[in-house]
Amino acid sequence: MEPSHSSGSSGKKHPIFNNEWEILSSLGEGNTSKVYKAKNIKTGDLVALKLLREEFLTRDSSSIKSVEQEIQILQGLKHENIVNIIGYGSDGYVKKPSGREINNLVYILLEFVSGGLLFDVCQSLGNMGETTGRFFLQQMLDVLDYMHGKGVVHRDLKLENILVDEKMNLKVADFGFATFRKVHSLKSYRGTMTYMAPEIKEGKVYDGM
Repeated sequence: MEPSHSSGSSGKKHPIFNNEWEILSSLGEGNTSKVYKAKNIKTGDLVALKLLREEFLTRDSSSIKSVEQEIQILQGLKHENIVNIIGYGSDGYVKKPSGREINNLVYILLEFVSGGLLFDVCQSLGNMGETTGRFFLQQMLDVLDYMHGKGVVHRDLKLENILVDEKMNLKVADFGFATFRKVHSLKSYRGTMTYMAPEIKEGKVYDGM
């Protein structure tokens, strides 16, 4: 049976992904991907659906390799402060309410984190005091120690890549720049300019740990 595209009493129709997920809203987008909030049609479970941009994937051979590496890294990390990977593939398709279909999409299904970005929390709440600062810092120290113990460096840690759940627990997300290769002698220009270490900007060899 064809799944319904309607949601709630409003009767608003939404796109359907892989005949299984109803795409509810946009969570954000960047140069490499768009991320959507999606709901399982049968169970009602929520996920974050990351769709990779075609222009990014076709830019050069390193783009596909970076996506494969992101998936590999996420599969190897199991920590309460890291967003869980649920699934992935290169055969994704979206059916829009108009009936038009978009095929051959590369996607990653991720844990949905309800609280949004830590950046937005800081913007809306402002100064939260030393106790809250220690609460967040302890979580970050713990998750970084875990990641580095696994030989993984994120390379784009910033408030915009950290999510918070309903209990204000942090969830590190967006491992698109992460790596586990030659982490003590990195050369790649990776990260966000305003957060980037000087040695990366200057093109020097740097230690990711």
